[in-house]
Amino acid sequence: MNDQKTRTFGAAFVLVQGLVTALFPQISIRFIKRMIGKNFDNASELEATPAYLRQLRAIGIGMTAAAGTHLLLQSFQETADRPAETGDADAEDDHEPVGEDEDEDEAEQKDG
Repeated sequence: MNDQKTRTFGAAFVLVQGLVTALFPQISIRFIKRMIGKNFDNASELEATPAYLRQLRAIGIGMTAAAGTHLLLQSFQETADRPAETGDADAEDDHEPVGEDEDEDEAEQKDG
């Protein structure tokens, strides 16, 4: 797997995790209790305070914003890295500016 695909997958995973944490903080709390319970006794009896829920939601929003920004910048970089279409640029270069022809015609009429 190349680095670009790995970064995209990682950013998408963080985006989904951030959304889940922001919208459903109880899922994160259950996961944290399970992880703490492996090392400490009575971890399942812990209760989350409203301040902790707000902090989890803020972390989830931050994760979503960071991952979303990364994905957007990555998509802009991919479009910027693509080569430009040569047909459009060549067609515009063949034409002379409009104002110069009119000035030359007026000068020839005065001389003529």
